[in-house]
Order: sequence, then C-alpha cells, then structure tokens
Amino acid sequence: MENELKQLCKRMRLAYVYDYVTEENKSEVLYEELLNCLKYEQREREHAKADRLIRKAGFKSTKPISQYEWHDQIGIPSSTSRQELVTLDFLHRRENLILVGTPGTGKTTLATALGIEACRNGKDVQFYRVMDLVDKLQKASHRGTLARTRKTILKCDLLILDELGYLPLDKEGAELLFHLISDFYEEKSLIITTNLEFSSWSKVFQDSRLTSALVDRLIHHAHIFTFAGTSYRYTNALSQFRN
Repeated sequence: MENELKQLCKRMRLAYVYDYVTEENKSEVLYEELLNCLKYEQREREHAKADRLIRKAGFKSTKPISQYEWHDQIGIPSSTSRQELVTLDFLHRRENLILVGTPGTGKTTLATALGIEACRNGKDVQFYRVMDLVDKLQKASHRGTLARTRKTILKCDLLILDELGYLPLDKEGAELLFHLISDFYEEKSLIITTNLEFSSWSKVFQDSRLTSALVDRLIHHAHIFTFAGTSYRYTNALSQFRN
C-alpha cells in the first residue's frame, strides 16, 4: 500500500503529500483513506481529460466502440482481430487503418468509435472530412499560415480522414493533402474511410504518380477493412416508409 501511494503521488506530481503521511508513521487507516482519495482524483482527471479530447477532436457522433454493431459483411484482415482494434494496438505501432466500401455500411461509425476510444486512452485525435481538411489547408496556404496549421495537425496522435473519394480534388488540394499524409508516414497513425478501391484513387487526386506514391505510403503499415452490404441509412428510411 505504501509503495502504491508513493507511485501515485509521483504520477500526480504531489511532491509533499507522501512525505506528510510517512514522516510521523501515520496509521494504516490514513494511508488507505488517502490512497482511495487520490485514486478517485486520478480517475476524475482522466475522465475530464478524455472529455476535453473528445470535444476537441471534431467527431460528428459520440458512439463508443462498445456500441458498435459489427456485421458479417465487414472483411477483417486475417492479421487483425476485433480485440486488437479495441486495445488500439495499431495506434501503439503507428500503423494505419483503411476502411473501404459502400456508403452507409459503418465505416465512419467505426472510425469515430476507435477515435473516441483513443481519446479515452489520453490520445490526441483529430477528425476531418477530407474536403473540409483540404479546404482548411488551402485557406491557410492563401493566408500564409500553412506551416502553423500543419504543425497543429501534426501534433495529434491519430488523424481520421473521412469520406475520401466522394469528390475530386484540384491540383493544389491534392498536393497539400499528399504532403500532410506523407508527414504522418511511420510517425503517427491514420484512419481513412473511402468508397473507392485503390485503383480508382487517381480519379480523386488526378495525378497517377502522386496517387501511386500516396497509396504506397498508406498501405505499407496498414490494416485494410472492406465493407459491403446495404446502407444502414437506406434500410432505415425504407423501413419507416413501409411502416
């Protein structure tokens, strides 16, 4: 108990609390009460930090991984398991997740849930729709603040890029996104959701050489998930119409 209290005081940067309870051989009851109090304080600090990180991330929903509805048309790589996803092994190894498939099959929901789980583990996460991020980078470039904007994004532990492929990018936007993704290569993790197979990415970036270089970087350390089936949104709307 004494060693646990000492380590907890150290982690919480309480330089003199441990000295107080040890200098005059305080009772075990005091040890236990103080230890329980500090454990509570630590838990609440962690919860508050997680809530701040979640708000800051820019998620469009707050559904946690525990509520994610897995379905049998999600193709999970043989080298990956659900448990490894939940424990964020890919993030610890600085690997990427690429979620490919038809709209409405759970890609964004899974990406968001994993991002929330990362926040719960004290990680800095940023979530962007691809077109929103490209627009942000282009505006920063025109204002002369691109370096500062890139630095802010590159500070995060996990960058989630949603809806790659829904709209084509112009030359400037494609190059800005390419350079940002390149800076994450083997340094930080990315989660990308897309409705396009890799062979069609040149339609988005409109440059075959840039596309090839980008895909090469992304898949080098990546787990690729495929999503099939009917859109949840379409199925839900259809059921309501029938009712």
